[in-house]
Amino acid sequence: MTEENTEAIVHYSLEKSVALIEMDDGKNNLISPTMLHQLNQALDKAEKANAVVILTGTNEVFSAGFDLNILKSGVVNTFKMLIGGFKLSKRLLGFPTPVVIACNGHAVAMGAFLLLSGDYRIGAAGAFKIVANEVEIGLTVPHSAIEICRQRLNPAHLNTSVLLSRQFNPTTAVDAGFLDKVVPEKELRATALEKANQFAALNLQAHQKSKSRMRKDLLKDMSRAIRADKIEFFMMGLKRVFGVRK
Repeated sequence: MTEENTEAIVHYSLEKSVALIEMDDGKNNLISPTMLHQLNQALDKAEKANAVVILTGTNEVFSAGFDLNILKSGVVNTFKMLIGGFKLSKRLLGFPTPVVIACNGHAVAMGAFLLLSGDYRIGAAGAFKIVANEVEIGLTVPHSAIEICRQRLNPAHLNTSVLLSRQFNPTTAVDAGFLDKVVPEKELRATALEKANQFAALNLQAHQKSKSRMRKDLLKDMSRAIRADKIEFFMMGLKRVFGVRK
């Protein structure tokens, strides 16, 4: 079955100048090749419409990160997923219109990096965890993830977040830099829409040019980091294949 013919796990709707993009795989909104493909399709539509974006999840999970089953399925799909995830973050960081993240629950690993890639991040209050847990589960943090964290997290929290897998709740996540605002869960959608409409009233051409100017160095650093991750993931794949053959 081709990606185009798979079940929709990303829902897109456009209301005036605001595009709502909702991840909904029925479980943890895992970042898989299919999720990435559909997210990019939705962003293509939003970009064509010159719409402000709201990116959110469903139930109590924004995203629990990469799909670990893909990591077990083979080198090609794993490579496509990992690099695709960080290319998506880079796309969000350079997106021509404002990007609002409505974090409806847990944001873990790649989910936390996507959260950090928005222009304005609103979190739902609750017993939710926001964490870059790579070190905790025995993974070296990718170059791209470090660049994302370096540019959005407050310096006082950067080391504990990246190197010690410190876990935050929505309230403490504001001080750390993962979120800009926390609201009651029932008010999340309305608040995100209010902010998106507010941003839609900006001069979007000025927004785009200012974003390009302000994030020029970051986007260059992201490109370099993604290239470094490509090499590292490729070498890991070769070692994996060699180990199987051996």
